[in-house]
Amino acid sequence: MRILIGAETYAPHVNGASYFAQRLADALTARHEVHVVSPSTGYRSFRRRAANGVVEHRVRALPVPTHPGFRFCAPIGLRQVAARILDEVLPDVVHVQSHFPLCRALVSEARARGLLVVATNHFMPENLTHYLPVGGGGRQVVHDWAWRDAARVFAAADAVTAPTPYAAALATMAGVPGPVLPLSCGIDLERFGPQVSASEFRLRHGVEDKPTVLYVGRLDAEKNLDVVIRAFALVREKADARLVLVGKGAERQNLEALAERLGVSGTVRFTGFVPDEELPSAYAAATVFVNAGTAELQSLVTLEAMAGGRPVIGADAAALPHLVIDDETGYLFPPGDSMALADRLLTVLGNPDLAESLGRSARAHAEKHDEAVTVAAFESLYAIRAARAAASVV
Repeated sequence: MRILIGAETYAPHVNGASYFAQRLADALTARHEVHVVSPSTGYRSFRRRAANGVVEHRVRALPVPTHPGFRFCAPIGLRQVAARILDEVLPDVVHVQSHFPLCRALVSEARARGLLVVATNHFMPENLTHYLPVGGGGRQVVHDWAWRDAARVFAAADAVTAPTPYAAALATMAGVPGPVLPLSCGIDLERFGPQVSASEFRLRHGVEDKPTVLYVGRLDAEKNLDVVIRAFALVREKADARLVLVGKGAERQNLEALAERLGVSGTVRFTGFVPDEELPSAYAAATVFVNAGTAELQSLVTLEAMAGGRPVIGADAAALPHLVIDDETGYLFPPGDSMALADRLLTVLGNPDLAESLGRSARAHAEKHDEAVTVAAFESLYAIRAARAAASVV
């Protein structure tokens, strides 16, 4: 089968949607011809075949001022670009990862050609409205408009998926035509496993062999990492622990300043960006993983930590309760409550047997999200049109 994936965010972008698209494309190459259409890394379009065999069609893109390293495709002329790529590739199916301009153009042109269209939604308006310099009323207006806009695009798809039942229900209630199918992003259970050694990560980043709280992801405002640092300052009053923040983002300087003001800068390690291949070792270095985000549709990093056998302390918000189950895979805490988060962290950090037991349960829960199952499910969706054609002949 010839599969074309449209991704508004793709390598070298660092976020869950980008990693999902990359890993899906890579896994599909075992049995299919895979093409990816995504923003260029510069102002010119180009095509290349990646080392894994995926053919990348990079479309000229502009930088995002507030997010260094990110680029987006301006809407002007995108339909013509999409038409040219589709006529060149002649895919059997088009699988878009968003409703934004590049994927929107691919959907429009794919429908015009009668192609099967699958859409996966990784978007919550909260990830956008968080940055708008308007009041609550203005944010609500943008929030509602954003969902209506997404619904209009996804209405043209033959099948729409979302990473969790929460995400699927949220999209349906917001007006995305249903049924929206809950289909996990999946996780490579062999690569992210409890057998991985932490020594390489600790040595490379100067992380002491102490009880360690780990976060992996963007250091941006909606991740609420100020809550994590405030909680860690309370933890330090009772435990000789370390906090490791893996990733980059606009909030790093503010977070470093906060750690300094709270007197914990010497025990907080900012590693900066860590390549995907190093992440298993990063999770291995953790005693407990923390996620204070309140706009997660699934959270790949949380799944990765759990696959590595690490308990998780997560905000009781959005889709995190699908993964973080109290007294089973970790503990939830009220969003924004640093004292409650500190209490949950101390419970795990102060009891190695409990941490190990929670970690085993976390791994067992992660095994329900096997990447192979996810890929097979998408392959089944891609085969819908062929199955319909065969049925019509009979």
